[in-house]
Amino acid sequence: MMYELMEKLFPICRSITGNGVRQTLSILKEEIPLSIFEVPTGTKVFDWEIPREWNIRDAYIIDPEGNKIVDFKQNNLHVVGYSTPIDRDISLEELQQHLYSLENQPTAIPYVTSYYKERWGFCLTHHQRQKLKEGTYHVYIDSELKEGNLTYGEVIIPGETNKEVFLSTYICHPSMANNELSGPVMATQLIKWLLQQKQRYTYRIVFIPETIGSITYLSKHLLHLKEHVIAGYNISCVGDERAFSYLPSRQGDTLSDRVALHVLKHKHPKFVHYSFLDRGSDERQYCSPGVDLPIASIMRTKFGHYPEYHTSLDNLQLVTASGLQGCYDVFVECIKLIEKNDYYQVNCLCEPQLGKRGLYPTISTKETSAQVRTMMNVLAYSDGKRDLIEIAETIEESAKNILPIIEKLLEARVIQNLNNGVLK
Repeated sequence: MMYELMEKLFPICRSITGNGVRQTLSILKEEIPLSIFEVPTGTKVFDWEIPREWNIRDAYIIDPEGNKIVDFKQNNLHVVGYSTPIDRDISLEELQQHLYSLENQPTAIPYVTSYYKERWGFCLTHHQRQKLKEGTYHVYIDSELKEGNLTYGEVIIPGETNKEVFLSTYICHPSMANNELSGPVMATQLIKWLLQQKQRYTYRIVFIPETIGSITYLSKHLLHLKEHVIAGYNISCVGDERAFSYLPSRQGDTLSDRVALHVLKHKHPKFVHYSFLDRGSDERQYCSPGVDLPIASIMRTKFGHYPEYHTSLDNLQLVTASGLQGCYDVFVECIKLIEKNDYYQVNCLCEPQLGKRGLYPTISTKETSAQVRTMMNVLAYSDGKRDLIEIAETIEESAKNILPIIEKLLEARVIQNLNNGVLK
């Protein structure tokens, strides 16, 4: 499901504004109950301003022999993002000043943008660049910069409480699979799953252009988010089959951090643990001083740490259905743990009599002895001061494994759920 949606979205030329973003959100709206918003050019958003809207229809370079050697319609990475229009003949010497390639990755087209300074340019493989001959070249970019809008999408799924879990992903990159489309398709699938559940928390999921989009969203909703968001994740680079990665919030000890670390520790113990000093996506905005939202990132290979990053090699061969599914399973487990992470208090002094409540096995084996010991360990630390995650960490068990035990103890009224006040 996720991979098929990615294939549908992959050819679209997206940027931080424009029709590519609208087309992408329109397709997502066919899958989920997405609300779409537009913010006009020139709108002040904290220290920034919504830029002019950029759209492009065509672009190419024609060599001295009349051959079209760089063609936007063949690969939308061929044009520097936000390039101004041009239609003229120039020398190779002048053309070289507007070309971008990667000498150390000669078969890759780089992804280059110039959002806030007007220029034009083309990106090509270094192999292509090395073959350019002296002569006159025709450069053509059919684009426009105009007063328009920044476009973003939002889904809000009400829960039993107005406390929120916030998920954010971005929709501003052109045809790159892992560092772009894996995030939106993952978020879409999570929304489909959440809509089928009965959740305690309200879920707020946004599809925004990176940086300017998160700044814009925060400028509109900061007070609400600071009051209501208890946990959340920035979703990006979640589709390859390499190692899992974790980037903490700036605080490093939020519920989001504790949940992510616990789930990854038990599910994918070889994950790579980064520092907030390694930040580079929208966690920069969500965790900035004065904003301080509890937002962390769970990824496959982290942005900037795989060779295909920001090139044409980040394609539909790099991302796989199984890679997406593996990361989806981690997010689902994290959400389930956020939902169940309560404080528990034992209801009697000393050890409770489990046998009369049907909680003690009538036959003793090595396996049942381990189960009883785990149950007694859960009871030993159900003091109302430790939440589920801390209990699990203390007794060196997975929260997922001890949840059934807690549910049995709750049903038998051996312990009570203190709820930590979150349902108010």
